[in-house]
Amino acid sequence: MRYDYLPYNKALKARARELRNNPTMAENKLWHSCLKNHKYNFLRQKPIDNFIVDFYCSKLKLVIEIDGGTHLGDKDVLYDAKRTKILENYGLKFYAFGMTMY
Repeated sequence: MRYDYLPYNKALKARARELRNNPTMAENKLWHSCLKNHKYNFLRQKPIDNFIVDFYCSKLKLVIEIDGGTHLGDKDVLYDAKRTKILENYGLKFYAFGMTMY
C-alpha cells in the first residue's frame, strides 16, 4: 500500500524531543558515526503514527530501530512485530538492530 504522507501524532512530540536529548549509547554512536552526515537526510526520534522510530529517512522510506535490552521480553517482541507490520504497511522499509546491551 502506498501513502503520500505518514500520520503524525502531535501527542508524541514532547516525548520524541526527550528521546533525542537523551539517546542511548548505541543510538548516539550510530548517529555520530554514520547517519548525522549521511548523504541522505535522517531524522532522529521521528513520530510516525503512534510510534516514535529511532531514525527515519524520507527519501529512502527507511526506518532504523536500535532494539536493545528493553526489547527482550515477550510483550516487547510482540509490540515490536506489530509496530514493524504497521510501518511496513505505510510502504516503509524497516531495519532493526538487535542489541543486547548499550
